[in-house]
Amino acid sequence: MKPPMKHFAVCIDNTDYEASLIRGKVYRILPDPGAAKDELIRIVDESREDYLYHQSLFVLVDFPKAAEKKILALESAT
Repeated sequence: MKPPMKHFAVCIDNTDYEASLIRGKVYRILPDPGAAKDELIRIVDESREDYLYHQSLFVLVDFPKAAEKKILALESAT
């Protein structure tokens, strides 16, 4: 059985991506199995667009479902 998909990641390194990523900020992950094979992760960044970044720039995190819903609602409200 595959582990459940993580929906969020915290940026821990924004070297070379200072305009696109903020260290310590939570970002939404979009599923991209092809990218994952290359150790990349698809993130909705500060431009509000999704881009591929190396997964070493992030720590994957879990939140309770209620928190996930609130985070997603905040994202869509901005």
